[in-house]
Amino acid sequence: MSTEPGRQIVFGPLRFDLTTNQLWRGEQAVALQPKPLAVLGYLAERPGQVVTKQELLKAVWAGVYVTKAVVKECVRAIREALGEDATAPRYLETVGREEYRFRAEGSGEETSPATEEAETRLRWMVGRMPELARLQHWLTTAAGGARQIIFLTGEPGIGKTTVVDRFLTQVRANGDVRVGRGQCIEQHGQGEAYLPVLEALGQLCREPGGERVIAVLRQYAPTWLVQLPAVVAESERGALSAQVQGAARERMLREMAEALEALTAERTLVLALEDLQWSDQSTLELLSCLAQRWQPARLLMLGTYRPADLVLGKRPLKAVKQELQAHGQCEELRLELLSEQDVREYLARRFPQHRFPPELATVIHRRTDGNALFMVNVIDEMVDHAIVASDEGNGHWRLKEDLARLNVPTNVRYLIERQLERLSEEEQRVLEVASVAGAEFAVAAIATALKHDLDAIEDGCEGLAGQGHFLTERGVAEWPDGTMSGRYAFQHALYQHVLYDRIAEARRGRFHRLIGERLETSYGERAREVAAELAVHFERGRDYRRAIRYLQQAGENAIRRSAHVEAIGLLTKGLELLKTLPDTPERTQQELMLQITLGGSLMTTKGVAAPEVGEAYARARELCRQVEETPQLFSVLLGLASFYGMRAENQTAHELAEQCLSLAQSVQDPTSLMWAHAILGATLFFPGEFALAQDHLAQGIALYDPQKHNPFVSGAGQDPKGVCLSYAAWALWLLGYPDQALQSSQEALTLAQELSHPYSLACAMNTVARLHQFRRERQAAQERAEALVAFSSNRGFPAGLAPGMVYWG
Repeated sequence: MSTEPGRQIVFGPLRFDLTTNQLWRGEQAVALQPKPLAVLGYLAERPGQVVTKQELLKAVWAGVYVTKAVVKECVRAIREALGEDATAPRYLETVGREEYRFRAEGSGEETSPATEEAETRLRWMVGRMPELARLQHWLTTAAGGARQIIFLTGEPGIGKTTVVDRFLTQVRANGDVRVGRGQCIEQHGQGEAYLPVLEALGQLCREPGGERVIAVLRQYAPTWLVQLPAVVAESERGALSAQVQGAARERMLREMAEALEALTAERTLVLALEDLQWSDQSTLELLSCLAQRWQPARLLMLGTYRPADLVLGKRPLKAVKQELQAHGQCEELRLELLSEQDVREYLARRFPQHRFPPELATVIHRRTDGNALFMVNVIDEMVDHAIVASDEGNGHWRLKEDLARLNVPTNVRYLIERQLERLSEEEQRVLEVASVAGAEFAVAAIATALKHDLDAIEDGCEGLAGQGHFLTERGVAEWPDGTMSGRYAFQHALYQHVLYDRIAEARRGRFHRLIGERLETSYGERAREVAAELAVHFERGRDYRRAIRYLQQAGENAIRRSAHVEAIGLLTKGLELLKTLPDTPERTQQELMLQITLGGSLMTTKGVAAPEVGEAYARARELCRQVEETPQLFSVLLGLASFYGMRAENQTAHELAEQCLSLAQSVQDPTSLMWAHAILGATLFFPGEFALAQDHLAQGIALYDPQKHNPFVSGAGQDPKGVCLSYAAWALWLLGYPDQALQSSQEALTLAQELSHPYSLACAMNTVARLHQFRRERQAAQERAEALVAFSSNRGFPAGLAPGMVYWG
C-alpha cells in the first residue's frame, strides 16, 4: 500500500481519493454510499491501527445517535465493494467483536459471531442438493434471457428459508448478479400493497451499485421510486410525487416490467419474495404480469409459500399460481420431509468423528417426522442439556444417555418454550417485545418499549443472533429523525408466534402502543409512509382513533398505487373500528372521509352502478347533512349522480347533477365547474336532451386544464375531457352530425392514448366502436369491438367488456 501525491491511498488495484472521498478501481469509480466511504476513508488513513466501533461512531456520525450495528453494516458494504471474502480479507480486518484494522494484506479475520453461526448452519444443511441444482439450472436459463418464475413450497419448518439462504449465497458468490429479497407479513385484514416488492427494491437501491438501480427507476418507473422515500433526496420528492400522482395500476405494472427489463439487460436479477401465502393482491398481479411478458429478461423470481395456507383460506395466490401453471409460465419446486439418511448425514456434518449409536438418527427422525426445524431444535436441546457432548482430549461426540431412556419432545412449540426458559429474564423480555414489533424489527423500537438503553438491547440481540438463538441479522434500520439501529428477524415465524402468545393481552397491547408511538414520533410528517404498520400497532394497542386515522392514510396510499382491492380492505377495517368510538362530530367527519374514499375504489373495482357504490355515497350524503359545512359534499353528489346515471335512474341523476352545478357556481371553483358540466351533460344525454347536453359538455371541455385535471394529477378515475368528448360524440351523431361525432370520438381516443390512462382508454375505445356501429361501418366496428374486448379482459374492466361483447355480437 502507498500514498500518492494529492492524498490518494493505493492498495492493490484500488485507490482511495481522500480529497474527493471516492474509491476507484482503475479508472472506474466504485459505487459506495457516503457513510461506508467515510468509514473506509477513516480506516485507510490509519493503516495497521486498530479502530474501535465507538471511535468510528464519533468520527463519522458526530452529533447523531446511532448504534454499533450501523458500523457493521457499513463494513459489510465496504467488503462487498472491495470484492473481499469476509473469511479471508486482504484489506479490512475485524479484530475481536468491536474493532477494525485496515491493512494491505490480511492474515485472516475473526468474523462476527452472528455471521459465523449463520455460515455454519448453512454448511450443515442436508438433503437439498437436488433442489439447489434445479434452482441453479433455472438461474442459468434466466441468465440466457428467458425469465423464470419459480414457486418453492413446503410445510412450515421444512427448510424453505434455509434453501433460499443457501441459493442466494451461491448466487452472490458469482458476483455478476443483483439480488433483492422481500418478505410478506402476516396481518389481520388487508396487507400493504406491494410490500415485499418495495422491500426488495429498497435493498437493491441501498446496496453497492444502488445508484444505477435508482437511476433506472427514475427513468422507467417513477411511480415506484416515489414509494421509496428513503432512497430519494427530499428536494426531489415533491416533483416526483406531482409527476406520478393518481397513477393507474396498469401504469405501475408496465413501469416495473420495463424497469426490470432495463436492469436485467445489464446483469441477471434474482428477486426472492418469501411467504407469498400472506401476499397482497397487487404483488401477485405484478408477479403474473411479469410472468406473462414475452420480452427477454435475465430475471429469476423465486417465491416461497406454505401449501396448507392456500387450502384453508381464501388466498389470492392459489388462483394466480394455477393460471400461470396452466399456461406453462411458472415452475414449482416442492420440498419434501428429510429422510432418515438425511438426519444421519446432518449428525455427521455437525458432529465430525462422533461415536453415536446408529439408532440415534432413527429415533430423531421418527420423533420429528423429518421436519428440518424440529430436527435442529431437538438436537440443539440435546447439546444444551449435555445429552450429547464431546470427550475431553479427543473431541469425539458421544451420546451421554441411554438411548432407550432418551426423552425427545414430540411438539416443536413445547420444545421452543423449553429453550426460551433457559434464557435470562432480560433476553426473554427482549424477544417477547420483538415478537410484538414484527417478524423483522428495529432494535430502537424494542428499546423504547422496554425503556432500556439502546446499546444494551443491541448487544443482547447481537448475542442471540451470534449463538444462533431465535434471531438473525438483517442490516440496519434508519428512520427519518436520524435514528439508526440494528435490524433483526426471527429465524422462523413459529418462534415469533410462540413468543407473541406468551405475552398477556394487556401487556401485548401496551407494547404495541409504545412501538406505534415511537414509530409515529420518528417518522413525524412522513408517518403516512408507514401508515399500514402504524394502523396495526394502534389497533392492537386499542388506540382506535389513531388506528382509524392511519387506516385512512394506508387506504389512500394503496389508491395512489392503484391497489384498490387493498384500499377497500383497509378502509372497510377503518369503518369497522369506528363502531367502537362514541358518536361525536370527529367520528362523523372521519366516517365521511372513509366512505368517500371507499366509494371511489368500489367504482373502479365493481363498476359505477354497483350497489356497494350507492351504499357508500348514500351514507356519505347522510353524514354531510350532519355536518353544517363540508367541502366534501360536491364529491358525494358527483359520485351519486354517476351512480344513478349509470343505473338509468335519469331524473334522480339529473337532480343531483344540477345540485353539483349550483354548488360549484357558489364557490366558483373551476375544477368543480368542469366536473359539474361534465356530469350534467351525461345526465341530459340519456333522456334525449342532446342539444342541452352538448352545450354543457362543450363548457366542460373549455374549462379543462391538462396540468390540473388529467387523471394522473387529479386522481380521478377517468379523464374529464375524455368523458365530455365521448358523450359529445354520441350527442353529435344523434343531432345529425356524423363526421363531427366521429372526430370527437377520435379526439377522446387520441387523448387517452397520449395519457396512457387505461380506464379512460377503455371508455374511448367503447365510444369509437359504438360510433362505427352507428355509421354501419361493419369492418371498423368489429375491429374496434375485438380490441375493446381484449383490452378490457386483460385489465379487468367489466364496464368495457360488456359493451364490447355486444358490439362484437
